[in-house]
Amino acid sequence: MPKVLHIEDDPANRLLVRKLLTPAGFEVVDAADGLEGIRRAMKERPDLVLVDISIPGLDGYEVTLRLRATPELKGVPIVAITAEGNRDTSIAVGCDGFLQKPIDARSFALTVQSYLDGQREAMDDDLTGKHLRLQSQRIVTHLEEKVAELSEANRRLLELDQARKEFYRNISHELSTPMTPIVGYIKLLIDQELGELATPQIKALRAMDDCVQRLRGIIDNLLDVTGIETGRMRFAHRDYDLGEVARASIAHAGPVFDERRIHLVTDLPRRGALRGRGDSERIGRAIDQLLDNAAKFTPPGGSVGIRARRLASGHFEVCVADTGPGIGDDRLARERLFDPFFQVDGSPTRAHGGTGVGLAIVRGVALGHGGDARAVSPAEEQIVGVNFAGAAFYLMLAENAPISANS
Repeated sequence: MPKVLHIEDDPANRLLVRKLLTPAGFEVVDAADGLEGIRRAMKERPDLVLVDISIPGLDGYEVTLRLRATPELKGVPIVAITAEGNRDTSIAVGCDGFLQKPIDARSFALTVQSYLDGQREAMDDDLTGKHLRLQSQRIVTHLEEKVAELSEANRRLLELDQARKEFYRNISHELSTPMTPIVGYIKLLIDQELGELATPQIKALRAMDDCVQRLRGIIDNLLDVTGIETGRMRFAHRDYDLGEVARASIAHAGPVFDERRIHLVTDLPRRGALRGRGDSERIGRAIDQLLDNAAKFTPPGGSVGIRARRLASGHFEVCVADTGPGIGDDRLARERLFDPFFQVDGSPTRAHGGTGVGLAIVRGVALGHGGDARAVSPAEEQIVGVNFAGAAFYLMLAENAPISANS
């Protein structure tokens, strides 16, 4: 069964051609614009191409020139089918035939078959050269217009991206300002500094405090990620012990792991073995994010492991691995895993909450300390004799973080 690719932006015309050719024994595949037509031609390898001249994106002349330059499509007949195109120009750029719209429904299938059987239209070489030169000039003008459009679109995207960053930074600051007295007053009430409270009141306040702390963490994350994106995140340079920073993060994450019945495996050196210089608070927040991420994607009864060590390169490495399902095979998802606001499942019905900035903060902290962050899945990692086949995240930090312009 001969396969015909029909490149046409008008749905009614596509339907008409399909109805005329399918009963005659042809397989018809469609494309609605020039770029899609080229992609489908590469994929489908049709026996014949019908192309309208006035199509969006690349027009029919440009599509024909592109297909004629493709070795895999050498010898495939291309027939222009149009109401506006020029016959001589169509033949000059490589079309084997020219059909004027409206098409003759009674003879259309036979005409298409004739091109499959070898029919070709030709023109004088001098005329071919003339039309090619005119078409080349038109294509250059078209490309110049497209470059100008793309440059303007890129400028607008950059402006919008900067506006987005400033919005998140400003809204985060506006939200963090009233949070300070809220946190303070709730603590005073829980500690009964403002008068004695009944047990139910204290329980209600503690529930409120949990929610406020979560909200405060989200706001802090937004402030951090906008600081990373705008280059305004500042890093302190003080002596610290990476092992102690990791232990503090583990203690902070303990209740979450207990609640979800996740076993935590640790491989941390003795106190003082991983002394470095950098921002211990931000490093701690990065480790918090890795542990929180592992807890989200590890099923109840699973395990999470954390290891901290010094590498021969003069870097510290923190590895957090889990027995969860891993990242998956989506190449785009893997490449964008550390991008701000990116989530593998970003739908409102996703199984796991969060704003999608945690791993971006991890990488920002790593880069600010002369290192980087990466993910491996499946992990094939072993920590204290436990095998972790889900995902493993690695936080790399220079032992002595370089002082940058943002420090």
